[in-house]
Amino acid sequence: MNGKGKALLAVILSVSIALPCFAFFTVNTGKNTVFTSKEDDHITVVIDAGHGGEDGGAVSASGVHESRLNLEFALRLRDLLTFAGVRSVMIRDRDQSVYTGECGSMAEKKVSDLKNRVRLVSRVGNPLLISIHQNYFPESKYRGTQVFYAETDGSEELAQLVQNTIRDAVDPHNHRQIKKAESVYLMEHIACTGILVECGFLSNEEEAGLLQMEGYQKKLMTALCGAAVFYLNQGRKPDEI
Repeated sequence: MNGKGKALLAVILSVSIALPCFAFFTVNTGKNTVFTSKEDDHITVVIDAGHGGEDGGAVSASGVHESRLNLEFALRLRDLLTFAGVRSVMIRDRDQSVYTGECGSMAEKKVSDLKNRVRLVSRVGNPLLISIHQNYFPESKYRGTQVFYAETDGSEELAQLVQNTIRDAVDPHNHRQIKKAESVYLMEHIACTGILVECGFLSNEEEAGLLQMEGYQKKLMTALCGAAVFYLNQGRKPDEI
């Protein structure tokens, strides 16, 4: 990251703890959150808080569900992007899944949920997807944020930028490398730039505690926001975002 990018990240960091809750462009239809976006030349960041509702995702030893943390991180990212002047929409803004129709089993609900997430991304004009998750592994020694990328234009570049920024600004001991998202339905079915951020390991007791801390959530999402804004600014004038 060059001097301009570091300066931008420093500004966002300096005000992140005082950010208010900004409005965002969603329409609540009761069971699910559905959104629309005017199609134009501006990029809209689509924020996906993974899992939700009956699908709690991974669970820490203390009983904290991934879906709850995903939403907390996603809401902080939304506020930071709004502050930075970047338009964003959220796939879900509360503890709910986004399946539709008469789904009887959990498996049917999961399939419907994933297809709807892809459909929602495709409805946004000029989207860029950031999917938020928490990691889990049977061995508790593993820790650290890791970024995965879709096989679409710009995704690997954005993933590397985010991974590097988190290492530089949040966790200098994190030596994890970016990876292509394999067998991840959402990442395999989008046509836009997209990354999936595993914020940390719920299977690591120390990191699971850290991931629940407001200050750490803000710091991690500030680094993510700074990297995303820097990526969007490359080769563009400020009024083109």
